Amino acid sequence: MSKNLKRTGRAIGVVGAAACTVIFVAHPSFPTPDKLMIFLIFLFAGFNQGWAMFKRIFPFVAVILVYESFRSVVPQLNSHVNYALAPRLDRFIFGSLPTADLQKWWWHGQVHWYDIVLYIPYLIFFVAPLALAILIWKTRERYYWRAVCAYSLLFFMSFVTFLLLPTAPPWLASSKHFIQPITRISSNVWAAIGIGNFPSVYNHLSPNPVAAFPSLHSGASTLFSLIVFKLYGRRWGAISLIYPILIYIGVVYEGEHYASDVIAGIIYALVAYFAAGYILRACQRLAEIVKAYSSSTKTALRSRQ
Repeated sequence: MSKNLKRTGRAIGVVGAAACTVIFVAHPSFPTPDKLMIFLIFLFAGFNQGWAMFKRIFPFVAVILVYESFRSVVPQLNSHVNYALAPRLDRFIFGSLPTADLQKWWWHGQVHWYDIVLYIPYLIFFVAPLALAILIWKTRERYYWRAVCAYSLLFFMSFVTFLLLPTAPPWLASSKHFIQPITRISSNVWAAIGIGNFPSVYNHLSPNPVAAFPSLHSGASTLFSLIVFKLYGRRWGAISLIYPILIYIGVVYEGEHYASDVIAGIIYALVAYFAAGYILRACQRLAEIVKAYSSSTKTALRSRQ
């Protein structure tokens, strides 16, 4: 690649990344995977690594978007929503609903600083795994596809559960009078910090309001810490626990999930983490078998000629 072409690529990257930053500051919005991918490609293009970033990050983002598009059709495939299972589990385990207890202690009708602190980890749902993926690519590259495989497995295990067992979150169950009054505090925080949206592929995917069990936010944040412990040791792993702990407390307190949803999310993350290695090795072996078969077939055809 010529020096002029490299300079042009860097200039495009710097201008593109700066433009994305200006747009986000002027019009704060939910950091969706497609927006993050565009920003990251521009950012890395500024270091002549735009194409390398695209090859690494596009499959991961594509998996997330496919998952989200599948999840958005779940209410049309199975309209039988379960309102009773999760609150019964919570009362069985804790004796009461932790969501109601936390809101009784902390929610006073208006947004406080701790509401925002508990909501920020919820907001970076897509940022954290993509940031971790980039860190792994740059520092522990041999583990990159295993981490991507683990996240992909977690997403699609959750999708199957959402399809088979659509479950209402506390705020929805409360609005239909299945449980005591619950405030959807996340909506109040969203309004308080003034987040909107600008055009995005993700915006055209309808959300699924009955995808509460398991809590994917809890699962993804748990998987984040499991991977950090594995690749970067106990010190960084212990620091990373701040993220899932805030998620566990926040999603229950805000009315987005029951405590049993959180527990299920943790279990799903553990399954995905330990299964990813086996699945990836099986795929590699299958690829080797296909490659060997293809090579032997070509050799046999040449010998006949």
